Amino acid sequence: KKEKPELTQVYGQVLQDVCRRVDKAYRAFFGRIKHKEKAGFPRFKSANRYISFTYPQHGFKLENNKLTLSKIGSVKIILHRPMIGKVKTLNIQHDSVGNWYACFSCESEAGFISEAGFITENILIPYSENKIGIDVGIRSFATFSDGEKVPNPRFFNQDKNEIAKAQRKLGRTKNIAERNKYKKKINHIYNRVTNRRKDFAHKLSRKIVNKYGVIALEKLDIQQMLQNHSFSKNISDVAWGQFVQYTTYKAEWAGRSIIQVDPRNTSQICSGCGTLVKKDLSVQIHDCPACGLKIDRDENAAINILALGLQCLGINPKSSTLEIISSRE
Repeated sequence: KKEKPELTQVYGQVLQDVCRRVDKAYRAFFGRIKHKEKAGFPRFKSANRYISFTYPQHGFKLENNKLTLSKIGSVKIILHRPMIGKVKTLNIQHDSVGNWYACFSCESEAGFISEAGFITENILIPYSENKIGIDVGIRSFATFSDGEKVPNPRFFNQDKNEIAKAQRKLGRTKNIAERNKYKKKINHIYNRVTNRRKDFAHKLSRKIVNKYGVIALEKLDIQQMLQNHSFSKNISDVAWGQFVQYTTYKAEWAGRSIIQVDPRNTSQICSGCGTLVKKDLSVQIHDCPACGLKIDRDENAAINILALGLQCLGINPKSSTLEIISSRE
């Protein structure tokens, strides 16, 4: 503060938290070197790239939908749900379109859970004996072992023409004010796509957790799959990892059993008799020459995923699998 008097305008614990972030970044960097992983040297964050700051203990107060921040003042906020418990830390962050968010971390009591910095009562969900296997894909976002399909919403495709138009205008203009205007417009469109994708994943994961007691999913190496440039854009848009993450934590909070299984050969193995039936990606129907089972390729994979999940739980999957197949017939 003696060398840079402008730092006196920032609350002391906020500055201390910045030091902790730098220390954490370098410790992680040297840890990766020690374990002979890809290191990735910590990247300097300029003022334009710094999107959050933290009050670790003190310096903030919330009263009557007004948040008082030390060295900043009182700010009106929209409190989307009441907080219960002792507030411990506050993280202030903003997104690419200029929206600001106050994220509180609370110390909860037994019987409560923390969600997005707020404390909510754990909603009890009735016990369910229903079991489901889920195969995710690009043509259909998800195929269930009971035959239900969830269409792929393709959120990016809905707005790609608008994005392309704004980017062309951005590339043609030289005026700084105009460029900032089009940059903000592009950020707004991407933010809208992101919000739609999150909303879809939240609603679908909630529907699944409410209905099924046992949920089997694929354990996908998405980063490796993104190396295929022919499908990387579609894989990024469909956001399987986000869906799995939301379903997993919702299932854990609700006390559901959720298992991620190795997806290898789940679409090739016949769910009726276990015969390996090789087929290309273009073939959408599973037709087993051994037992005569003929069903959708993704549904066959979902049934196999459920069987593997039940095996992990020590449950005999054969009866459940046969029950599913007979109901399809």
